[in-house]
Amino acid sequence: MSTAVRGLTEAALAERIDALLPQTQCTRCGYGGCRPYAEAIARDEAAINRCPPGGEPVIAALAALLAQPARPLDPSCGSELDPGVAWIDPEACTGCARCLPVCPVDAIVGAQRLMHTVYAAQCTGCELCIASCPVDCILMQPRPAALPAPSAADNRRRYHQHLARLQRRAEAQAQLLAERKLAAHRPPPLAEQ
Repeated sequence: MSTAVRGLTEAALAERIDALLPQTQCTRCGYGGCRPYAEAIARDEAAINRCPPGGEPVIAALAALLAQPARPLDPSCGSELDPGVAWIDPEACTGCARCLPVCPVDAIVGAQRLMHTVYAAQCTGCELCIASCPVDCILMQPRPAALPAPSAADNRRRYHQHLARLQRRAEAQAQLLAERKLAAHRPPPLAEQ
């Protein structure tokens, strides 16, 4: 391990590793997102060559940080090629909204029973939305040349906003459920005579 990371706590090392990852949250590494992958690397439970979106530059940066030899990308995780951006076929979209919660950066916009679309400038190319679509209307298309991939900082910010939105929704649903349970257990008001 390099002198730059020797003496760091596992959490601090995971933070440094996470800062080098592209923050696409694609799960191709086999972990639930970039942070869990960084934590596994920090615990020495995962190899540094499992991030296809980061590819050779991220592997080299991780190798330098951890004083390990750089290795080629693990082919079981996918290829380094940019998967492009998701596109939703407007003729086939039923508006089921199953793609909305799985997008880690909220790049898909739409509402229940209405057509959805992908905001290509925010799409990380994670492909998580594809499996969620029951009518197979989501396809990956090449990223337009004039549209650069979002930065890791933008991806991280949008991902944390996504998590905060999901947390607020879960808290609101829990509060509503608690209120309904309380109302169900209240005795009915006495009828006036």
